[in-house]
Amino acid sequence: MRVFVIGLGCLAVMSLGCKKTTDNTGNFKAAINKYYASRPACLFADPVQFPAQQKTKDNPKTAPYDALVDQGLLTRTTDEKKKLLVFSEQVTNYDLSDKGRSAWTASQTQPGYGNFCYGTRTVSSIDSFTPTNDQPGATTTVNYHAGISGAPGWATAAETQNAFPQVMSDMANGAATATLANTTAGWSVTNGPAGVPRRSAATNADGSIVQ
Repeated sequence: MRVFVIGLGCLAVMSLGCKKTTDNTGNFKAAINKYYASRPACLFADPVQFPAQQKTKDNPKTAPYDALVDQGLLTRTTDEKKKLLVFSEQVTNYDLSDKGRSAWTASQTQPGYGNFCYGTRTVSSIDSFTPTNDQPGATTTVNYHAGISGAPGWATAAETQNAFPQVMSDMANGAATATLANTTAGWSVTNGPAGVPRRSAATNADGSIVQ
C-alpha cells in the first residue's frame, strides 16, 4: 500500500510537470516557437510586386534588387522612360526569374504581391524568466536566445546580407526578450520581441513603378 501511494504521488508530480500551463522552460520555449512559426523572416518589410521599375541612377533603391539579381532571383533589363515631351531617363526593370518564382512566397492578402522568406527563428535556449506561477492570468518576462538555421544559399550570400543587413542578425543566435501570459490553453506570447518580424531592407526598395 505504501509503495502504491508513493507511486501515485510520483505520477501526480509527473503530471503537473507536463501540464501546458506549468511555468517551465519547455513550455516557454514551445510558446515562443509557436509565435515565431507564424512570422517567417523575409527580406522586405511589406509584400512587394514584380515586375518593378526603378530609376537606374537611384542607387539606394536599385541596390537591394541588384543583390537579388546577383543571386539569380531576379532578372534585370534597362529602358528609356519619356518625361514630359522632350526629356527621358533611364530606368531599370526587375522581374522574377525561374529561380525567384520557386523561392517566392505569395501574399495571402495582396494578390500579385509577395516576399522572399528565408526561414523561421527557433529558440535555442531559455536563459532566465521572472517569477510566476501556473495559474491562468500569470505573466512572465523570458530572456532567451534564438536564431535561424538552414537558410537558403541566396540568403547567406554576402551580397544579400550587405543589401539586407537584418538577414545576418536574424541568423545569428541572438538574445531576445518576450512577455508570456498563462492561459487555460497554455503559455502564450503577449508582447513579442521588438522588431519581429524584422523584414525591412537597408534601403528603400519599395517595388514601385517610376512615375
